[in-house]
Amino acid sequence: MDKKYLILKLLRSSKIVKKVGKKEHHLWKKRDSAGSGQKALNLVKIVSELPNEKEAVYGALNKWIAWETEFPLIAAAKALKILRKRSQWLRVIQVAKWMLSKGQGATMATYDTLLLAFDKDKRVDEAESLWNMIVHTHTRSISKQLFSRIISLYDHHDMQDKIVEAFADMEEVGVRPDEDTVIRIARAFRKLGQEDKQKLVLKRYQCKWKYIHFKGERVRVRRDAWDKDGLTE
Repeated sequence: MDKKYLILKLLRSSKIVKKVGKKEHHLWKKRDSAGSGQKALNLVKIVSELPNEKEAVYGALNKWIAWETEFPLIAAAKALKILRKRSQWLRVIQVAKWMLSKGQGATMATYDTLLLAFDKDKRVDEAESLWNMIVHTHTRSISKQLFSRIISLYDHHDMQDKIVEAFADMEEVGVRPDEDTVIRIARAFRKLGQEDKQKLVLKRYQCKWKYIHFKGERVRVRRDAWDKDGLTE
């Protein structure tokens, strides 16, 4: 009998056995985000209806997590985003501080939201305390966004010395400022009467090109040819 015929016959008669994977059953999924959106909305509703006393807010938040098997971090983070979009800055501060007091949500995103809320609510001392903690705890991992946030806050409150300090920290860890932050830093040096450092910052960090609208079109031009000192108020 032909060998090829024998091989084909064996292949046809052989049974292909598929292994069935073991199914796992869980009473709950530990990090399941299902329903987190509704939980977030419930949290927003709860805190929005409370008086401004810290004890009342923290008490309600503690009740919100009383029956949870683990801290509902996803829902809490979503609630913070909703409160931020609604410009409910006091509630942002209260919820974020409560999360941090529970050892939860210590991320750059939470810090950024909290610094923004401090800025909007004119709580500069608290912003500075938080920033000092961030610098001492996360020196090498501070994002460009977070540096921009604190420099923006200092700029809004006319704190030139603090802008220069934050910029020094930026340079120390090798974080390059974005365009808006460069303008704020340069303006701070100018207000402090340090025009030489102002020019150095602009020369080192400011983009050499800028876009303008000319006759209905977006045109790229060299900044030094268009704007002598590169500063806008």
